[in-house]
Amino acid sequence: MSLQEPSARPVCEVEFGFQDSRYPFVGVTKKESCRFELAEMLPRPDGRYAEYFHVSGVEPERVAGYATEMETVDVTILAEYEDGGSLEFLVSGDCPAFRLTELGALPREVCGREGVGRLVAEIPAEENPSEVVETFLQEYPDVSLLSKREKDGIAPRFPDSGFQRVLQNHLTDRQREVLKAAFEEGYYEWPRECTGEDIATELGITSATFSEHIQAAERKLLTIMFNGPDAGN
Repeated sequence: MSLQEPSARPVCEVEFGFQDSRYPFVGVTKKESCRFELAEMLPRPDGRYAEYFHVSGVEPERVAGYATEMETVDVTILAEYEDGGSLEFLVSGDCPAFRLTELGALPREVCGREGVGRLVAEIPAEENPSEVVETFLQEYPDVSLLSKREKDGIAPRFPDSGFQRVLQNHLTDRQREVLKAAFEEGYYEWPRECTGEDIATELGITSATFSEHIQAAERKLLTIMFNGPDAGN
């Protein structure tokens, strides 16, 4: 199976609505009249998740300022644009998207605008979608289920030609090796099938070295998502 090949297994796509201001993609957009849009969500070796957001209509420093009030979130500004920027939210709990991953779902779209948020996630059939939704709504009673439907599989993130060009032109040999091993061993499965320590042991490197290479590779791939397949050329 290639990195680009979509899953052939059926999945259940669910959409939730949010209006509680304690969630940054809701509260900040209400205070600042801006927009949040999730670009990607990736696991970190230490068990946390990195959520990469585009924000528009607000200075990234203001967003980071609001996030400092949250104990379970660390924010890093990745890029600043004329009307916004890109930020990394490193979350360790008390986050709906984070909780959905623990339940076996894959958040695919998170966005907020004018104090209203929505979250779209995919749930593999083997995870029992009804139980995942029921548990999630019990734990987050302020959240509403907007829709639920079955899909044939998960679509790839990148066009194949652009993705392969990024792998060859923008990643080092070791970064490609680490990324490929992580993918093949289930590091990016939901829930995760192996840890960063497992991959490091298999490759004969330290956990710190694994973290360094996997995060560098992911950052480069995210640059393509933010700026297009020719970014960095």
